[in-house]
Amino acid sequence: MSVSQQLQGIWPFPGGIKLDGKKSLSCQTVINHAELPRELEIPLSQHIGHPAEAVVKVGDSVKKGQLIGHAKGFVSAPVHASSSGIVTAIEERLVPHPSGLPALCVIIDTDGYDHWYDCTALIAKNDAEHNGLNALSAEQITGKVAEAGIVGLGGALYPSAAKLQTARKKDSDTLIINAAECEPYITCDDALMRNRPEEIILGILLIKKVVGAERCLIGIEDNKPEAWQALLDTIQGYQRASHEHDKQSIEIIQVPTRYPAGGEKQLIQVLTGREVPSQGLPMDIGIICHNITTAAAVYQAVYRGEPLVSRIVTITGGAIKKPQNMEVAIGTSIREVLDQAGWHKERVDKIIMGGPMMGFALPSIDVPVTKATNCILVSEPGELPTPPPAMPCIRCARCADSCPMSLLPQQMYWYAKARELEKVQDYNIFDCIECGCCSYSCPSNIPLVQYFRYAKNEIWDDERERNKANLARERHEFRQERLEKAKKAKQEAARLRKEKLAKKKAEDKKNAAAAKDGGSKSDNKPASSHADLIAEAIARSKAKKAQQQALKKNTENLTEAQQKQVNEANERRKKS
Repeated sequence: MSVSQQLQGIWPFPGGIKLDGKKSLSCQTVINHAELPRELEIPLSQHIGHPAEAVVKVGDSVKKGQLIGHAKGFVSAPVHASSSGIVTAIEERLVPHPSGLPALCVIIDTDGYDHWYDCTALIAKNDAEHNGLNALSAEQITGKVAEAGIVGLGGALYPSAAKLQTARKKDSDTLIINAAECEPYITCDDALMRNRPEEIILGILLIKKVVGAERCLIGIEDNKPEAWQALLDTIQGYQRASHEHDKQSIEIIQVPTRYPAGGEKQLIQVLTGREVPSQGLPMDIGIICHNITTAAAVYQAVYRGEPLVSRIVTITGGAIKKPQNMEVAIGTSIREVLDQAGWHKERVDKIIMGGPMMGFALPSIDVPVTKATNCILVSEPGELPTPPPAMPCIRCARCADSCPMSLLPQQMYWYAKARELEKVQDYNIFDCIECGCCSYSCPSNIPLVQYFRYAKNEIWDDERERNKANLARERHEFRQERLEKAKKAKQEAARLRKEKLAKKKAEDKKNAAAAKDGGSKSDNKPASSHADLIAEAIARSKAKKAQQQALKKNTENLTEAQQKQVNEANERRKKS
């Protein structure tokens, strides 16, 4: 493994802006641990795709790390209990989401013991320097990642196991680890790199083995010298201890601090010079990208057997008494986190989950920390001022100059505002990463990103309605086809019955004619034949009469008992 210690192999990306990072507020070496709350509220949907399905019921006793919701479908992830306790409810609760809508949650009344469920590691940490990693198969690692409920912790929340499987099929040659953390205020990745660099590197090696990438590039902004040094020392330590032939597989590269250098497509362009195609994915050009925190979670799953039940959260802002990074159990109330960190309630202006550029205002602080919660920003008045009212566009093109995707925000704005959705798609609106650079740069204070989000949602709604209409049309056409087939089958059955009836009538007519012909022939027989028949009938009658007289004569000679038996036999014969 080699390390790039200078700015080598750097390609610029278009646009971007220089921001005041505000990272010194919370950028401390120590990661504090939040106290266990009295109640955990764990949403069953903390990822892109199908929500998990609850496998526990009210009254069940659970332990930390125990499965409480299993994945439904390929793009889904399981959910685990963040501590031990009793399930008291499974119901819809308010969750941190821009929509402000509730979601199904498992409510756990914690017992305070924080007892772990039986977690099985694939390999021990000591085996990492020997043959432990080589002994593992890609399927084993991917299965453990899926079992642990790991998702993209950089904000995408795509199930990591599904991403690894797809990348493996695509034959990705380059693995990129995103350690840029370009959003202002947020320092949770920085703190993780300073405190747990070994976990990160071992997690990277696991991911690299699964995807089969030839090389790995770690991109880190140059405003994180301590984190960069920690990763560098760890890599060099493994470099000295390792006897593997592949010593050029990992590079750590410092990139200029420019927002949004941490965007997936921007970081890929900076590190490799390759551009992801419009509306395409990094896998289309042989690259897979993972966040630094995701790599650490993979390590914990494989080497410790621990599922994703907690994460590091930055608690910062002017209204926080002591900004810090804190490891918080998933499901802990944000109010509880703020109370433990200490905050000036009387000075609160805004409470945002995420950073000031891409975060969103929370509908309430009585919502849980989820896998997506990387920062809780509590600002004081004047710190994040509300933009003044929007003014008319002056066509200055600053929005286009700052766009990291080389889009034309001005034209997109006009068509989005006019709801000309087909035209706005001609300007590749779905390539917009909603970074906010255009809105930040606009001297007219036009909320451009809000217009783009509106246009995307309208396009998606129209697409859904179109799909519904197409489905209804297909169902109607299928029904009409089915009715038409039934009608034709009925007509064919009637035709066959009619033909059968006609055939039967023809046969009856033919038989009647044949019978008539037979009768005519019998009428034309000689008279002697009739006399013979009459004579035969008379002879049969005389014979029968003589038989009866003989029987009568015999019965007269019978005894009374015998006569009785004969009579009974006659009676039985008559009845039969």
